[in-house]
Amino acid sequence: MILPGDSPESIAAAAERIRGGGLLGLPTETVYGLAANADNDRAVAHIFKAKGRPADHPLIVHVANASAVAHYALVVPEFAEQLIKVFWPGPLTLILPRRPGVANAAAGGNPTIGLRCPSHPVAQAVLKALLHDAVWGLAAPSANQFGRVSPTTAAHVQGEFGDELLILDGGACSVGIESTIIDCTRGRPVLLRPGAITPEQVQVICGLQVQSKEALETMASPAPKASGTLDSHYAPHATVRLMTAKELQKALTLLGSDAGQSDGRPSIALYCRTPLATVSRHVLYRRMPADAARAAQQLFAVLRECDAHGVKLIWIETPPETPEWDGVRDRLQRAAG
Repeated sequence: MILPGDSPESIAAAAERIRGGGLLGLPTETVYGLAANADNDRAVAHIFKAKGRPADHPLIVHVANASAVAHYALVVPEFAEQLIKVFWPGPLTLILPRRPGVANAAAGGNPTIGLRCPSHPVAQAVLKALLHDAVWGLAAPSANQFGRVSPTTAAHVQGEFGDELLILDGGACSVGIESTIIDCTRGRPVLLRPGAITPEQVQVICGLQVQSKEALETMASPAPKASGTLDSHYAPHATVRLMTAKELQKALTLLGSDAGQSDGRPSIALYCRTPLATVSRHVLYRRMPADAARAAQQLFAVLRECDAHGVKLIWIETPPETPEWDGVRDRLQRAAG
């Protein structure tokens, strides 16, 4: 059931669902989440079951404001506090040491926990309503089957979980890809997942160079587990292949005017920034924005549209090797994995 997210009655119904140990489809600025009380291990177990997600793969906990951090985190380094002051609410998740006995299921039993403060007004309204009942946070991974394309509209969520799930409609997500994840447990920031907030922006605020995930291999202990960091993730049912504009043009030319036709429907989808000389009328063609933020906003919706058309192959122009495209490039590489 989809309810309007801007209605006080909808917010009250959503809070009641969470208090009762149920699940909720929750809009955020990044993607829609499948939310439950982060401190109710039984409710959180329902998230893992509904998504088909391994129980040791941790969830991000969404909080209303910085005051809730102390409930979940054992310590907060000074540089993490600086990031919280500047980037929250917003699309930044911080990995922090977890207080023993708190949100064990949401953390997948790991000694660390990922915390984020979403900026979406509907998410904020639900979180603030729950604070009155001492519900400190919501575990809320993307509201889709594990490993598949994340949802960016309420209709996407309903398509995944049906009418039984209560979903708040907050419109299309403004960011469109999941949050940047920064590990704050090693005395310096380490990038675990790229997103809308770049390492350069993080470095400017905290004054520390952001280490790459690969740098963790030289450290004494392995990287903490975090959401969305598996090699294969965000994948549509169709096979994704990343290609340069030159490779795309060559492939289309070789296939000719009938490229992509199968039983009267397109079997190939094309998503690219560069205009190509010829595109078969049988190929499902979508133009990728030249702006990284706009491309991120529509990325998952385009992949879902391709699946809805039943294409077998999705050919995508490889994003530029620049920092602002890191989040989009990461999602596409994992989708192709």
